Amino acid sequence: MPRPLTLPLLQLNLRVAKESTHRADELKAAGWSNDDVNRYAELWDYRQRWGAINLEREDRQFLRKAESALPKIQTGKASVKKPISEKSYYRWLRFYLEAMDHAEKNFNLKKGDRGKWPIVLEEEIRALDYYQPVLGLPDTLKAKNISSFREEVIGRDSIISDDQVSKYDFDFQAPLVALKAKESTKWRYLRDGENLENKTYQVLDSYAVETFRKQVRVEIVPLIRETLPSLADTDKPEPSDEWIHT
Repeated sequence: MPRPLTLPLLQLNLRVAKESTHRADELKAAGWSNDDVNRYAELWDYRQRWGAINLEREDRQFLRKAESALPKIQTGKASVKKPISEKSYYRWLRFYLEAMDHAEKNFNLKKGDRGKWPIVLEEEIRALDYYQPVLGLPDTLKAKNISSFREEVIGRDSIISDDQVSKYDFDFQAPLVALKAKESTKWRYLRDGENLENKTYQVLDSYAVETFRKQVRVEIVPLIRETLPSLADTDKPEPSDEWIHT
């Protein structure tokens, strides 16, 4: 804990950081425990008043670790970082998810029924919302590898019985074809190769939806973290099942 403050040390450390408040809320949003968040706020306030030299070495190390986990503050004329919702890859996933939502309305499904494809996309988007990768070119190039996971998990034999699955037709190319007729875009089709022409669209009944979602979630969260280069050094723990993007 902080050492007793002497007058010379006080005079030596009057020049401290100029932030007007700590950023404890951002640490909490990043998944830090309440105890660590409270410790950070207490140490930050002490340092602002008396200077870092009056903190124990362990406390200074903890502050550095906490502040390295916070997003960098843009200063001067630096460009404002785009939110993940404006990144092309993220918008591409949302585009296909919205197309499937629209299609399912025309299927006249029972309450709680949901397609396998939108569940997979929802869980991928949830993982991106949680980890907040850069989604620049290195990330988007590597993200192409996630396509094989989507196809594998959609076609996988599982504990879900056949009578819990209904099959419909969905043209996976049509939404993008329609978009390209209206505007220029470099987006690619959601499916490619031998699956490009495959229109099979599996819908789960309400009892099977949660089972399938759990199967997808347990695999796609670590997959996102391990695939995207901008997340290579993240030490953010996996989100709890209760975590939702707000």
